[in-house]
Amino acid sequence: MDNASYLDVALRLANAPGDDVEAVRSALHDEPWWADRITASDLVILGAVAAALRRVLAAAVAADRDRVLRETNALLAAHPLRPRLSAGHDEAAPHWHVHVADPAESPATEVAAAASWGLAQGIVRYGLTRWGHCAAEDCANYFLDTSTNQAKRFCSARCANRVHVAAFRSRRR
Repeated sequence: MDNASYLDVALRLANAPGDDVEAVRSALHDEPWWADRITASDLVILGAVAAALRRVLAAAVAADRDRVLRETNALLAAHPLRPRLSAGHDEAAPHWHVHVADPAESPATEVAAAASWGLAQGIVRYGLTRWGHCAAEDCANYFLDTSTNQAKRFCSARCANRVHVAAFRSRRR
């Protein structure tokens, strides 16, 4: 995985309901090596990490530089990277990659480190101007706006469509 993938993990974890094993597994769908191993005991760590990620994202949306620094550094201190080089499981054709924590530990340990690192790297790359909170009233998701004109208002096409259809129907009444 690369830093962009870790940022994606951070956003998906921040937007997932942290009290449901299946919801967290679903949020980590692109990382089955973590998702398949998540248990209820991992939710204690991951729920706290998700809440901390949301605090950082809220501070980024508010362009609160000091709070972003404080909250992000607290996340990184609580879930430090402990890189491990791996060649994969096939000795004949190694797949070299780096784990951000010891894969023998609980998946929550590696997910927490990856999400913390990913969000920190996202802030380094994008600063504080491209983070958003979904404009749909019934959605609490955060997103990163990588559009050219920086005009994104919704976390997904689904939320945008739902709001626009409701507005259209309201005008038609």
